[in-house]
Amino acid sequence: MIVPHAPVADRKVRFALVGCGRIAKSHLDALAKHADSCELVDVCDVDPRALQAAAEATGARPHASLSAMLAATDADAVILTTPSGQHPGQAIEVARAGRHVVSEKPMATRYEDGLAMVRACDEAGVRLFVVKQNRRNATLQLLKRAMTQRRFGRIYMVTLNVFWTRPQDYYDAAPWRGTWEWDGGALMNQASHYVDLLDWLIGPLESVQGYTATLERRIQAEDTAAVALRWRSGALGSLNVTMLTYPKNLEGSITILGEKGSVRIGGVAVNEVQHWEFAEPHEDDARVADASYATTSVYGLGHPLYYDNVIKTLRGEAEPETDGRSGLRSLETLIAIYRSARDGARVSLPLAL
Repeated sequence: MIVPHAPVADRKVRFALVGCGRIAKSHLDALAKHADSCELVDVCDVDPRALQAAAEATGARPHASLSAMLAATDADAVILTTPSGQHPGQAIEVARAGRHVVSEKPMATRYEDGLAMVRACDEAGVRLFVVKQNRRNATLQLLKRAMTQRRFGRIYMVTLNVFWTRPQDYYDAAPWRGTWEWDGGALMNQASHYVDLLDWLIGPLESVQGYTATLERRIQAEDTAAVALRWRSGALGSLNVTMLTYPKNLEGSITILGEKGSVRIGGVAVNEVQHWEFAEPHEDDARVADASYATTSVYGLGHPLYYDNVIKTLRGEAEPETDGRSGLRSLETLIAIYRSARDGARVSLPLAL
């Protein structure tokens, strides 16, 4: 059981950030939107150019190593936007330094490493947040309410599609991309938020059977996957993922078919309510048109709303919506799919270590 530090009171929540690459900008922009309640005090990166750019853009103090930053920082929480395989060691180091941890997805590339992260934060009495910002998008909030209200009745079938593209030069831009140790493939990296929806929206899975393939990209991990799903409720479904869509990102969608309702949230990144039909009317039906939004980014618009919860939690005003244990559920599903594809067998959940 987490015994958190005393809530931050009478001042802004202080953050530090490690890893000033591609996804870091979404975090920096989100923090800037909460400038009245938080501040970025330190940044860290091993790339001098990326570090200098982040320090100049934010005014935060630059550090060339995590250890050096932790020795000097007065941050309440440290954000990890580094390659996924680095998250466990960094999270444990941050926790032992007495700082809360905000980890990008996936929290780790190995299930046992995710467990170690949770254990280290529990032992240090600090919070572990795992970034699941897509949950806060208006389309998925609407769908979550429909599930909570049991508007579907019994769920029969669920299908998720992630048809995006990542060209070879995306992987070539950083040596860790597409590697098993630091990144994983299309499932672990790009589709991680969609894997999160399997449990968050529908409920616990009973088993998975997956196929993965590296059809085109020159990477260690998969660029394409197809997964059959069975939930404990008896519902069946599938998860279909590829980074080979021609010529650009095409679809990120979830379709739910139930006894009393059918819904499809689509667009390039679950940003459009494309079908919404239930047997019984509800006041939320009037909100469908306003929930959809235009986007050119697969990251969605949820980072500022995600940090609203993080900040309120650290101020003692809320509980975390996506903590380390939430992150573990997604990671467990991902590892189960990889084991299934490797062994050519159905894998039951929860995993036996």
